[in-house]
Amino acid sequence: MYIHFWGTRGSLPASATTRKIREKIFRAIRASRSHDLATDEEIGAFIDRELPFAVRGSYGGNTSCVEIGDGEGFILCDAGTGIRDFGHAFMRSEKGGSPAVFHLFLSHLHWDHIQGFPFFIPAYIPGHEIHIYGGHAAMEEAFVNQQAAPSFPVPFHALGADIRFHTLDPEQPHEIAGFTVRMLRQNHPGGSYGYSFIREGRKIVYSTDMEHGEEAGNEDYPFLDFFRDADFLIFDAQYSLADAIGPKETWGHSSNLLGVELAVRAGVKRLCLFHSEPTLDDEALDRFLAETRDYLRIHSAESPLVIDLAYDGLEMAL
Repeated sequence: MYIHFWGTRGSLPASATTRKIREKIFRAIRASRSHDLATDEEIGAFIDRELPFAVRGSYGGNTSCVEIGDGEGFILCDAGTGIRDFGHAFMRSEKGGSPAVFHLFLSHLHWDHIQGFPFFIPAYIPGHEIHIYGGHAAMEEAFVNQQAAPSFPVPFHALGADIRFHTLDPEQPHEIAGFTVRMLRQNHPGGSYGYSFIREGRKIVYSTDMEHGEEAGNEDYPFLDFFRDADFLIFDAQYSLADAIGPKETWGHSSNLLGVELAVRAGVKRLCLFHSEPTLDDEALDRFLAETRDYLRIHSAESPLVIDLAYDGLEMAL
């Protein structure tokens, strides 16, 4: 099994500006002054070993889209702008010339989680099957409306692929694409759903756009069982704790520190912070990750939990 992040930002896409790119180049050149970089290999090693991630890379700017494999067909969580890049990568791959089946699981219908679908190339090609799953009865209506005039030039029902919507019962497990899929309703304006995917003893949980309140401290808190023993937990950590319990309370998102506490209590092996605040640049997100790891050492020094912060292009193997 693997997880590939195609889009990791929350709320809206975040662009890289010329000023920010120039700052990265400046910092990289300044850091190279004390190194003798005579060959391409030495330059590559310097970049990989000496430069912080915020200088050598980027957390990216696409909104939510996560690929989970290896099941049957292609499994995606949410259709933010990241699904466009997934579609282009699929078309360039050796499988791109053959009919394929895509399974798309929606957390909810807010625009940042469906806005990439009109740019998903396989949706335009006859022969492909696209199954869209979720807990909201209005899924098809939302997809149709975002491509209706005057907002988009191609109406949804003109797409060439065979597209089918499936409203799932959150009270029941579902066998889909080789995974046992379970759902849990989440606290978010308009409602959202988290998903757990289990295959061959491995468990991945996708839980974004969820605000955890005071009830998260209870021993019978439902999300503890939902996260229990997950090999990989993708967790909405758009806010700092100060924002989550302060000016952005009731906005429907959670904090990095609460993610650590819940992951430790649930016995999660790897926590991946997700749905990053779009106003934070790469340096700020580097600090956000470092502070989260520091908190784990303070909160539970003996915990084996591993913490990452998702970025566009990150791939993890399980």
